[in-house]
Amino acid sequence: MIALTLHVWRQDGPNDTGRFETHHMTDIDEDISFLETMDLLNEQIAAAGEIPITFDSDCREGICGACSMVLNGRAHGPGQLRTTCEVRMRQFNDGDEVWVEPFRSRAFPPIKDLMVDRSAFDRIIQSGGYVTVHSGPKPDPNAIPISHPIAEEAMDAAECIGCGACVAACPNSSAMLFTSAKVNHLNLLPQGQPEKISRVLDMVDQMDTEGFGACTNHAECQDVCPKGISIKFISTMNKQYRIAALVEPNERHGRLESQ
Repeated sequence: MIALTLHVWRQDGPNDTGRFETHHMTDIDEDISFLETMDLLNEQIAAAGEIPITFDSDCREGICGACSMVLNGRAHGPGQLRTTCEVRMRQFNDGDEVWVEPFRSRAFPPIKDLMVDRSAFDRIIQSGGYVTVHSGPKPDPNAIPISHPIAEEAMDAAECIGCGACVAACPNSSAMLFTSAKVNHLNLLPQGQPEKISRVLDMVDQMDTEGFGACTNHAECQDVCPKGISIKFISTMNKQYRIAALVEPNERHGRLESQ
């Protein structure tokens, strides 16, 4: 069992300035997750007749990407290749102080406490993260030959769970790692070829419209990504974007004028 002092960010709404609220917790089981610790803290707060802390969570299995917290300045918390729900309390020492904050980015406006609005990611996906394949009966899996290296690379990109840790860790609040993963996992496959050019143009343009910053190769995004998405996808997307802009300059010019 360990004891911790939690400094948790509280913000009543988007227009509130926010502040840290300090809570002392004792007898924390070292095998439970950080989110379970937050549940216990909320039980204490509710028992005292106060308003519990608002935070996002869903699957709690490292799959959904909902548990967006910054612990002691690191998106998702200590360790690598894990989400906040996978952080166990044994990763902290007895008596530690833990500062708990939301993901901070202009493109992720605050909702309340530790919850932020990450719908900008949804709009990036909506702008080009789809394929126009036949929607009838399921085709034979071997009908379209795909080499093993290409299939593996596409799967590496498809592992992105859209948690937003890359944005929270980047000093520029860039969404390049997220966007490049979503662009590449479709652009690499035969099924994604019909929209290959428009996809990279539309998704990058939407990313810029949402107010995310530019990538300056700090690689902080790769370091905190719970699925280990490589920054190589960013360079690949940049190459695809330059080619697409040359292939369809008129279409791109018209799209930018309409924004």
